[in-house]
Amino acid sequence: MPTSFWRSPELRDHISRLDRSGFAVEFLRRNPTYRRDYARLQRRLGRRGVDSAAECAAFAQCWGLCFCPCTR
Repeated sequence: MPTSFWRSPELRDHISRLDRSGFAVEFLRRNPTYRRDYARLQRRLGRRGVDSAAECAAFAQCWGLCFCPCTR
């Protein structure tokens, strides 16, 4: 993605309206390592005998994909 796109007013407006989890999604979907790991997860989930819940939980923990509600 061109650097000029990251500086566009449209993208700034979009990002300014995101909550924390939305911002994380935008960051991660552009991260090549995350995308590689996600593709591996999808392949593992396609196999028989795989504990999907455990695989997804491990993936989420590895990438910090847990947002605790604010207590303020």
